[in-house]
Amino acid sequence: MYTTAQITAAQEEKLIADASHGDLQAFNELVLAYQNMAFHHAYSLLGDAATAEDATQESFIKAFQAVNRFRGGSFRSWLLKIVTNTAYDMLRRSGRFSSQSLFPEDENGEEVESPAWIRDPSVSVQESVERSETATELYSKMDELPAVYRSVLTLVDLYEMDYEEAARALNVPLGTVKSRLARARLQMQEKLKKTARIPACTAVACLAA
Repeated sequence: MYTTAQITAAQEEKLIADASHGDLQAFNELVLAYQNMAFHHAYSLLGDAATAEDATQESFIKAFQAVNRFRGGSFRSWLLKIVTNTAYDMLRRSGRFSSQSLFPEDENGEEVESPAWIRDPSVSVQESVERSETATELYSKMDELPAVYRSVLTLVDLYEMDYEEAARALNVPLGTVKSRLARARLQMQEKLKKTARIPACTAVACLAA
């Protein structure tokens, strides 16, 4: 799992309050706590390290400018929503982002879920990383996923966000998170089945329903 600087909920609350009054040092402490997470989320959306660094830096600037409007709840999902929007803005400017949905939607604007894909809500990729001696290979396979899958897998299975928090961070409906995560896990299963170096009893079994 990607690591962040450890701060308690009480410390975070105080830092946010101080930062909202213009305390740059307090905000820098929040940056230290969340910079790795923000970068890896940006990378999962953009697929390029240099661009992800730019998106992360731009996002923290926007977050500092807007932190006085933060009204509670999950700070990390609030921050990652800014990262999401910044990354998408960068993709639009580069012509790589399409406003057309990649997946069919229902009448409520949520991606249509297939019951065959929603069979594995309990076992995460993180568990297979912990059990497998080939974690590098697993992360490499994750990098092969489309950004919409890689991003939700990163948030839920690596950062252990619940579905609602991930939905806020990605600025998508709850059903979209569930369907993308199911598809992402299914694609990971298929990729790992083709990887002889990863024993089926560890990685594939951990991902299988």
